[in-house]
Amino acid sequence: MTRLLSTLTLLLALSSCSAIDNAFDCDAICTRYHDCFDTAYDVGACATRCRKASTDPEYLRKANTCDACIDDRSCAAGTFSCGVTCSSIVP
Repeated sequence: MTRLLSTLTLLLALSSCSAIDNAFDCDAICTRYHDCFDTAYDVGACATRCRKASTDPEYLRKANTCDACIDDRSCAAGTFSCGVTCSSIVP
């Protein structure tokens, strides 16, 4: 019984980390689009759409890939290197 409880606790903790990680990815991606391309872009609406769509494992993979790609790059370098990777997350 203790082993089962420990396993369930671990699974719950891991799923919570994924949700927190995804929220950060969504915010980072949407904010980056706002900062680099469109200062009128609604970051809150983008992040909300992103979080809702993140129940799809493929979308979550794409968001994580996009976030990793744009991390520590300038706007120009991020556009050149990550445009295709991030196009399914932001317009």
